[in-house]
Amino acid sequence: MNRLDRITAILIQLQSKKVVKAQDIAERFNISLRTVYRDVKTLEEAGIPIIGEAGIGYSIMDGYRLPPVMFTREEATAFLTAEKLIEKFTDNSTEEGYKSAMYKVRAVLRSTEKDLLENIDDHIEVLKNRTQQNTKQTVNPLQNILKSISGKNVLHVRYAALGAPSATDRYVEPVGIFYMSNFWYLIAYCRLRGDYRNFRTDRMLQVTICDEKFEKEHPTLKSYLEQVAKEEELHKVIMRVNKDTMRFLGEQKYYNGYVSETDLVEQVEMTFLSSSIEGFARWYMMFGDRAEILMPDVLKERIKELAAVIMAKV
Repeated sequence: MNRLDRITAILIQLQSKKVVKAQDIAERFNISLRTVYRDVKTLEEAGIPIIGEAGIGYSIMDGYRLPPVMFTREEATAFLTAEKLIEKFTDNSTEEGYKSAMYKVRAVLRSTEKDLLENIDDHIEVLKNRTQQNTKQTVNPLQNILKSISGKNVLHVRYAALGAPSATDRYVEPVGIFYMSNFWYLIAYCRLRGDYRNFRTDRMLQVTICDEKFEKEHPTLKSYLEQVAKEEELHKVIMRVNKDTMRFLGEQKYYNGYVSETDLVEQVEMTFLSSSIEGFARWYMMFGDRAEILMPDVLKERIKELAAVIMAKV
């Protein structure tokens, strides 16, 4: 990225938030703080009313706005790809909101980018696998949840927990939402249970924003999930799998704590954080003749024990 493009991108970043830290700009563009200061000085000299406060960050004087931004071809196709994903993996209200935003995005595109999106629209699809359920709901919980988080409003949820004989009314103080294994989840402080709980949004029968505000300061979603991960006993597993076997692992690798992989010559070295040595050992037995466990030793021993039991019955 040349300097002119970077300075333009910095200006857009400054307009995207109330306050932007110099360190955030440096990390985004992989530049030094000194370069950030120089680029911001260039914007100031160009007449942009930037307010800088030591130890806080930069902000643009309230009321200042630039004309609509021109998007690149890559940015335009990224919007279209995101639209396909949102259509499949969010509720109806969020989908409609994004479609409305896309009309505004398309309105500021140049003719060449508009033609590009029209031509490529039929060449991008997001397909669900056979095990994936349709998570579309008429309740549309996501927007209400996000509004509740933004306004710090108590949320009333009519919730049908798995295995419960009947639905219950929960008054919760929401922390955040995340998507995992085909479902959206809400993390919230549940007043009924007096503790933090996670709720699957497809089990919400009703979601209503209450007038009551909550004053309790809750952790951020990121810090909460990190704390949960620390409290759970996770086992680091490293194994090598023959490349021609990788296609048989499918989505099961995610259910077993898949983290990353490294491409070797004829094998792939995979790293997992597993919550169950027993479960991982039994999964490994399905393809163990074409793989090798490097660590931990406790997993190796359990696999040997299972193999011995099987051999004794043959």
